[in-house]
Amino acid sequence: MFKGIKKFMILVLFLTAVPINAFGYDDGDFQIWQVDAEDINIYKNVKFSMEQEYRFGENATELYYQHYDFGFIYGFHKMLDLGFFYRMIFERYKKKWREEDMPNVNATLKFDLWKFKLEDRNRIELRYARYRYDSVRYRNKATLKLPIDFAKQKMKITPYISDEIFVVSTGAGFSENRFAAGAEFELTKYVKADFYYMLKDNRTTYKKWTSSNVLGTKIKIAF
Repeated sequence: MFKGIKKFMILVLFLTAVPINAFGYDDGDFQIWQVDAEDINIYKNVKFSMEQEYRFGENATELYYQHYDFGFIYGFHKMLDLGFFYRMIFERYKKKWREEDMPNVNATLKFDLWKFKLEDRNRIELRYARYRYDSVRYRNKATLKLPIDFAKQKMKITPYISDEIFVVSTGAGFSENRFAAGAEFELTKYVKADFYYMLKDNRTTYKKWTSSNVLGTKIKIAF
Protein backbone atom coordinates (compact mmCIF):
# COMPACT_ATOMS: atom_id res chain seq x y z
CA MET A 1 0.00 0.00 0.00
CA PHE A 2 2.74 2.46 0.96
CA LYS A 3 4.60 1.88 -2.30
CA GLY A 4 1.46 2.86 -4.18
CA ILE A 5 1.00 6.01 -2.09
CA LYS A 6 4.68 6.89 -2.65
CA LYS A 7 4.21 6.59 -6.42
CA PHE A 8 1.15 8.83 -6.28
CA MET A 9 2.97 11.50 -4.23
CA ILE A 10 5.82 11.51 -6.77
CA LEU A 11 3.22 12.05 -9.52
CA VAL A 12 1.66 14.98 -7.63
CA LEU A 13 5.06 16.59 -7.01
CA PHE A 14 5.88 16.27 -10.70
CA LEU A 15 2.58 17.86 -11.73
CA THR A 16 3.02 20.74 -9.29
CA ALA A 17 6.59 21.48 -10.31
CA VAL A 18 5.57 24.47 -12.39
CA PRO A 19 6.71 28.09 -12.03
CA ILE A 20 4.70 29.96 -9.39
CA ASN A 21 5.04 33.72 -9.26
CA ALA A 22 4.08 35.54 -6.06
CA PHE A 23 1.90 38.27 -7.55
CA GLY A 24 -1.10 38.04 -5.24
CA TYR A 25 -4.18 37.43 -7.38
CA ASP A 26 -2.22 38.24 -10.51
CA ASP A 27 -0.86 35.74 -12.97
CA GLY A 28 0.72 32.74 -11.22
CA ASP A 29 -0.99 33.03 -7.84
CA PHE A 30 -0.77 29.95 -5.61
CA GLN A 31 -4.05 28.94 -3.96
CA ILE A 32 -5.47 26.26 -1.66
CA TRP A 33 -9.07 25.08 -1.98
CA GLN A 34 -10.78 22.92 0.63
CA VAL A 35 -14.16 21.19 0.31
CA ASP A 36 -16.32 19.30 2.82
CA ALA A 37 -19.21 17.32 1.35
CA GLU A 38 -21.97 15.10 2.72
CA ASP A 39 -24.36 12.76 0.91
CA ILE A 40 -27.37 11.18 2.64
CA ASN A 41 -29.51 8.52 0.94
CA ILE A 42 -33.15 9.35 1.60
CA TYR A 43 -34.88 7.07 -0.89
CA LYS A 44 -34.04 4.57 -3.60
CA ASN A 45 -31.76 6.37 -6.12
CA VAL A 46 -32.34 9.71 -4.36
CA LYS A 47 -29.89 11.45 -2.06
CA PHE A 48 -29.59 14.79 -0.32
CA SER A 49 -26.23 16.44 -0.90
CA MET A 50 -24.44 19.30 0.89
CA GLU A 51 -21.12 21.01 0.22
CA GLN A 52 -19.00 23.76 1.77
CA GLU A 53 -15.92 25.16 0.03
CA TYR A 54 -13.23 27.61 1.15
CA ARG A 55 -10.59 29.16 -1.11
CA PHE A 56 -7.38 30.85 -0.01
CA GLY A 57 -5.52 33.11 -2.43
CA GLU A 58 -2.56 35.51 -2.42
CA ASN A 59 -0.17 32.57 -2.02
CA ALA A 60 -2.72 30.80 0.22
CA THR A 61 -2.62 33.50 2.90
CA GLU A 62 -6.08 35.06 2.50
CA LEU A 63 -9.59 33.61 2.55
CA TYR A 64 -11.28 35.19 -0.46
CA TYR A 65 -14.13 32.83 -1.35
CA GLN A 66 -16.62 30.51 0.32
CA HIS A 67 -19.81 28.80 -0.79
CA TYR A 68 -22.55 26.69 0.77
CA ASP A 69 -24.43 24.33 -1.50
CA PHE A 70 -27.30 21.89 -0.99
CA GLY A 71 -29.77 19.97 -3.12
CA PHE A 72 -31.03 16.61 -4.36
CA ILE A 73 -29.49 14.11 -6.77
CA TYR A 74 -31.70 11.68 -8.67
CA GLY A 75 -30.07 8.58 -10.14
CA PHE A 76 -32.43 7.84 -13.03
CA HIS A 77 -30.07 5.31 -14.53
CA LYS A 78 -26.58 4.02 -13.84
CA MET A 79 -25.46 6.23 -16.73
CA LEU A 80 -27.29 9.43 -15.70
CA ASP A 81 -27.56 11.55 -12.54
CA LEU A 82 -29.68 14.69 -12.32
CA GLY A 83 -29.02 17.24 -9.58
CA PHE A 84 -30.98 20.29 -8.46
CA PHE A 85 -29.07 22.64 -6.15
CA TYR A 86 -29.00 26.04 -4.52
CA ARG A 87 -25.63 27.68 -3.82
CA MET A 88 -24.89 30.75 -1.71
CA ILE A 89 -21.54 32.38 -2.50
CA PHE A 90 -19.50 34.93 -0.56
CA GLU A 91 -16.53 36.42 -2.39
CA ARG A 92 -14.11 39.02 -1.09
CA TYR A 93 -13.51 42.10 -3.24
CA LYS A 94 -11.49 45.09 -2.03
CA LYS A 95 -11.79 43.96 1.60
CA LYS A 96 -15.58 43.62 1.37
CA TRP A 97 -17.64 40.45 1.06
CA ARG A 98 -20.09 40.24 -1.84
CA GLU A 99 -22.99 37.77 -1.91
CA GLU A 100 -24.31 35.81 -4.86
CA ASP A 101 -27.27 33.42 -5.11
CA MET A 102 -26.87 30.59 -7.60
CA PRO A 103 -29.55 27.95 -8.21
CA ASN A 104 -28.16 25.35 -10.62
CA VAL A 105 -29.11 22.20 -12.47
CA ASN A 106 -26.68 19.35 -13.21
CA ALA A 107 -26.82 16.42 -15.62
CA THR A 108 -23.95 13.94 -15.31
CA LEU A 109 -23.42 11.20 -17.89
CA LYS A 110 -21.32 8.21 -16.78
CA PHE A 111 -19.63 5.62 -18.98
CA ASP A 112 -17.36 2.58 -18.49
CA LEU A 113 -14.85 2.03 -21.28
CA TRP A 114 -12.14 -0.67 -21.04
CA LYS A 115 -12.09 -0.30 -17.23
CA PHE A 116 -11.76 3.47 -17.58
CA LYS A 117 -14.58 5.52 -16.05
CA LEU A 118 -15.67 8.66 -17.88
CA GLU A 119 -17.99 11.28 -16.38
CA ASP A 120 -19.37 14.25 -18.28
CA ARG A 121 -21.07 16.82 -16.03
CA ASN A 122 -23.16 19.59 -17.58
CA ARG A 123 -24.25 22.43 -15.31
CA ILE A 124 -26.49 25.46 -15.88
CA GLU A 125 -26.13 28.20 -13.25
CA LEU A 126 -28.49 31.14 -12.73
CA ARG A 127 -26.43 33.91 -11.13
CA TYR A 128 -28.11 36.60 -9.01
CA ALA A 129 -25.99 39.28 -7.33
CA ARG A 130 -26.64 42.81 -6.09
CA TYR A 131 -23.41 44.22 -7.53
CA ARG A 132 -23.94 43.28 -11.20
CA TYR A 133 -26.51 42.20 -13.76
CA ASP A 134 -28.05 38.73 -13.53
CA SER A 135 -26.53 36.18 -15.87
CA VAL A 136 -26.43 32.51 -16.88
CA ARG A 137 -23.31 30.35 -16.93
CA TYR A 138 -22.74 26.95 -18.52
CA ARG A 139 -20.08 24.58 -17.20
CA ASN A 140 -18.92 21.32 -18.71
CA LYS A 141 -16.56 19.06 -16.75
CA ALA A 142 -15.12 15.87 -18.24
CA THR A 143 -13.39 13.47 -15.83
CA LEU A 144 -11.42 10.35 -16.74
CA LYS A 145 -10.73 7.91 -13.88
CA LEU A 146 -7.83 5.57 -14.51
CA PRO A 147 -7.99 1.79 -13.87
CA ILE A 148 -4.84 1.69 -11.72
CA ASP A 149 -4.69 -0.02 -8.33
CA PHE A 150 -1.79 1.54 -6.43
CA ALA A 151 -2.74 -0.01 -3.13
CA LYS A 152 -3.18 -3.65 -4.10
CA GLN A 153 -6.78 -3.54 -2.80
CA LYS A 154 -5.75 -2.64 0.79
CA MET A 155 -6.96 0.90 0.15
CA LYS A 156 -8.78 1.85 -3.03
CA ILE A 157 -6.99 4.71 -4.80
CA THR A 158 -8.39 6.07 -8.07
CA PRO A 159 -6.21 8.51 -10.05
CA TYR A 160 -7.99 10.85 -12.45
CA ILE A 161 -7.63 13.79 -14.78
CA SER A 162 -10.34 16.35 -15.56
CA ASP A 163 -10.98 19.47 -17.57
CA GLU A 164 -13.78 21.99 -17.06
CA ILE A 165 -14.82 24.90 -19.29
CA PHE A 166 -16.97 27.92 -18.36
CA VAL A 167 -19.14 29.86 -20.81
CA VAL A 168 -21.01 32.97 -19.64
CA SER A 169 -23.99 34.84 -21.12
CA THR A 170 -22.55 38.32 -20.51
CA GLY A 171 -20.85 38.45 -23.91
CA ALA A 172 -17.47 37.25 -22.70
CA GLY A 173 -18.23 33.70 -23.85
CA PHE A 174 -15.53 31.19 -22.92
CA SER A 175 -14.12 32.78 -19.76
CA GLU A 176 -12.45 30.07 -17.65
CA ASN A 177 -10.75 26.68 -17.89
CA ARG A 178 -9.74 24.30 -15.09
CA PHE A 179 -7.42 21.35 -15.75
CA ALA A 180 -6.85 19.04 -12.78
CA ALA A 181 -4.99 15.84 -11.93
CA GLY A 182 -5.36 13.98 -8.65
CA ALA A 183 -6.61 10.87 -6.90
CA GLU A 184 -9.53 9.72 -4.79
CA PHE A 185 -8.83 7.68 -1.63
CA GLU A 186 -11.50 5.41 -0.12
CA LEU A 187 -10.56 5.75 3.55
CA THR A 188 -13.59 3.81 4.85
CA LYS A 189 -16.90 2.59 3.51
CA TYR A 190 -18.40 6.01 4.29
CA VAL A 191 -15.45 8.42 3.91
CA LYS A 192 -13.51 9.41 0.80
CA ALA A 193 -10.68 11.91 0.36
CA ASP A 194 -9.64 13.69 -2.83
CA PHE A 195 -6.29 15.41 -3.40
CA TYR A 196 -5.52 17.24 -6.64
CA TYR A 197 -3.51 19.88 -8.46
CA MET A 198 -5.37 22.32 -10.72
CA LEU A 199 -4.21 24.79 -13.35
CA LYS A 200 -6.92 27.47 -13.41
CA ASP A 201 -7.01 29.93 -16.35
CA ASN A 202 -9.26 33.01 -16.36
CA ARG A 203 -9.89 35.65 -18.97
CA THR A 204 -9.93 39.18 -17.54
CA THR A 205 -12.00 42.14 -18.71
CA TYR A 206 -9.09 43.12 -20.94
CA LYS A 207 -9.29 39.78 -22.78
CA LYS A 208 -6.02 38.72 -21.22
CA TRP A 209 -5.62 35.28 -19.69
CA THR A 210 -4.17 34.77 -16.21
CA SER A 211 -3.37 31.51 -14.43
CA SER A 212 -3.52 30.24 -10.86
CA ASN A 213 -1.95 27.11 -9.39
CA VAL A 214 -4.31 25.35 -6.99
CA LEU A 215 -3.75 22.55 -4.50
CA GLY A 216 -7.12 21.14 -3.49
CA THR A 217 -8.52 18.72 -0.94
CA LYS A 218 -11.98 17.28 -0.55
CA ILE A 219 -13.43 15.13 2.24
CA LYS A 220 -16.74 13.43 1.46
CA ILE A 221 -18.95 11.54 3.90
CA ALA A 222 -21.75 9.40 2.45
CA PHE A 223 -24.45 7.44 4.28
